[in-house]
Amino acid sequence: MQKILLYYKFTPLNDPEAVKLWQKTLCDSLNLRGRILVSRQGLNGTVGGDIDDLKAYVKATKSYPAFKGIVFKWSDGGREDFPRMSVKHRRELVGFQNSDDEFEVDENGVVGGGKHIKPAQVNEMVEKFGDDVVFFDGRNAHEASIGKFKNAVVPNTNTSRDFIAELESDKYNDIKDKKVITYCTGGIRCEVISSMMKKRGFKDVYQIDGGIVKYGETYGDDGLWEGSLRVFDNRMKVDFSDHAKTIGVCTHCQGKTSNFENCANTACNDLVLICENCKQNPELLYHTEKCREAMAVIA
Repeated sequence: MQKILLYYKFTPLNDPEAVKLWQKTLCDSLNLRGRILVSRQGLNGTVGGDIDDLKAYVKATKSYPAFKGIVFKWSDGGREDFPRMSVKHRRELVGFQNSDDEFEVDENGVVGGGKHIKPAQVNEMVEKFGDDVVFFDGRNAHEASIGKFKNAVVPNTNTSRDFIAELESDKYNDIKDKKVITYCTGGIRCEVISSMMKKRGFKDVYQIDGGIVKYGETYGDDGLWEGSLRVFDNRMKVDFSDHAKTIGVCTHCQGKTSNFENCANTACNDLVLICENCKQNPELLYHTEKCREAMAVIA
């Protein structure tokens, strides 16, 4: 039986290149596939494989003192959901910031981030404070198009780096005094964005411990989450139950869908949200009309 592990740990690493080489050797020895990023700020990974091999990976990774407290999240899937095992050393663990001064990391994680709250505390806060609680999506806008928390604020972002301009605009001034709950897939992006928000005048910021994944494990589709969770492997999306709500809208016919396809113009390769019916028409598998016209010229 196979599974997928999601995990991250913000902690200072003096020699990220050595950690990268160790992680690559470890994963190859256990026949795992996935993606791991290592930086001076810590470790972030998603790997798939046999359960026993994943357990061995968890044990070995936790044996490294800096990663002792790392939290691993289990998800359905396996090795074949990834094309290869990729381990890279990057300057930034999460690409929100435009300078090295945007946030700090110490042995306890991101300095000055929002308070971590468990899934049950999320529901309790909404029940107690109602409209004074605002969900703030810490992902890119296309991810929210197929799944989000009810009535969440979804920033206009195509990449993580777009968040700085969004937060420094005036469009969120009306929620800066409310209780703001940030969320993202597994929690890593919210570690950074909650810190960024507090620096920019948001007074009362929280982050969901374990992200959408942990909330979905707790409540499935019977809580405050609605829709599908976008994931960045061959699965494309994950549903938390057999009665997940479909909130995505087909780009062409406006029918309900959670299906993403890559643009047929390989020079673009952006995702198209398209239903199974429209997908059968090759003329519709384009991100924009310009993409379609470009391919027509080549043909």
